[in-house]
Amino acid sequence: MGDAAVIAAIDVGGTKIAGGLVGRDGTLHHRVERPTRARATDPAEVFLTVAEVVADLAADPRWARVDRVGVGSAGPVDIGKGTVSPVNISAWRGFPLVAEVRALPQVAGAPVALGGDAVAMTAAEHWRGAARGFANALCLVVSTGVGAGLVLDGKVYPGPTGNAGHLGHITVDLEGEPCPCGSRGCLERVASGTAIAAWAVGQGWRPAGDEGSASAAAVAESARAGDRVALAAFDRAARALAAGIAATATLVELDVAVLGGGVLRAGELLLAPLRRHLHSYATLPFTRHLTVRAAELGTDAGLIGAAALALD
Repeated sequence: MGDAAVIAAIDVGGTKIAGGLVGRDGTLHHRVERPTRARATDPAEVFLTVAEVVADLAADPRWARVDRVGVGSAGPVDIGKGTVSPVNISAWRGFPLVAEVRALPQVAGAPVALGGDAVAMTAAEHWRGAARGFANALCLVVSTGVGAGLVLDGKVYPGPTGNAGHLGHITVDLEGEPCPCGSRGCLERVASGTAIAAWAVGQGWRPAGDEGSASAAAVAESARAGDRVALAAFDRAARALAAGIAATATLVELDVAVLGGGVLRAGELLLAPLRRHLHSYATLPFTRHLTVRAAELGTDAGLIGAAALALD
C-alpha cells in the first residue's frame, strides 16, 4: 500500500476506548471514541466496545488504506502473549486482546501490535512530541496513577512483557503506606493526582465549595491562590517524581524527562519544584544535563503512540 497506507490505532482505557486513523507521518486524521463498559463482568461485553470503535473507523473511506493496527492499553500488558489485564477493567484478566482484534472482520488478520498506554505515550512523544530528537528519554503519565516508558539509544524500550519503565511502582519512601501493587511507599502513592488530593485532605486542606470535590485540580486551584498546604502537596509530589527520575537517569543515562497526564494541567505548580528538587537528586556528572519538559500531544498521544508501535 506504500506511502498512502494508514495505521488504525486503538487506545483502551478504563473510562473510554478511542480509535483513530494515523498517517505514516504521525498525523492523526480521524478520531472516534466510546465509553468503556468497565463494569461489565463478561469479557466479551467489554470487547464489544473495541469492536464498535473499529466499526466506526471502518466507516471512513480511508479505512481501505489501513495495513496494520496498533493498540495501546491500560495495563499491565503482556506483549509477548498479546494479553492485557487492566487494573480498572476487572473483567479483563489475561484477556487475549491482540487475537480478538485480529479476528475482527474489518481487520481481517492484519498485523496487530500491542503496548501499554504509558509506552504508547512515550512512543508518541518521541515520534512527534517533546522527546523528539532525544536518544534517551523517560516519558511519564501523571494522572490517577503514575505510568512511564523509556526510550534508549533512539528506540522505545518496552521490555520483554511491555512493562519496562513502570516508574509508578518504584519505592520512594521505605516507610511509606502499602500500595495495591503489594509493595509499599511507591511513587504512585505520593505523586499521582489521587495521592496529591488525599495528602492535602489529610493535612487539613478542604476544597472550596463542595466537600466531595477533592481532586488534584482543586488542590491546584488552591495552590494558585497561595494556600500553604496545597503548595506543599505539589512540592511533595514533585520531590518524589524528581527522586524517581534521577534514579532512572542514574541507571540508564537519560537526556530528557517528559511529563504528561491530567495532573500536568497544574503546569509550573508541579514542574517548577520538580526541576528544583532534581538538582538535589541528579548530582552525578552524567545526570546533571537532564532536562524536564511538558508533553506536547495531550489526549492524542495514546493513538499516535499506538500507531508508532505498529510501525515499529
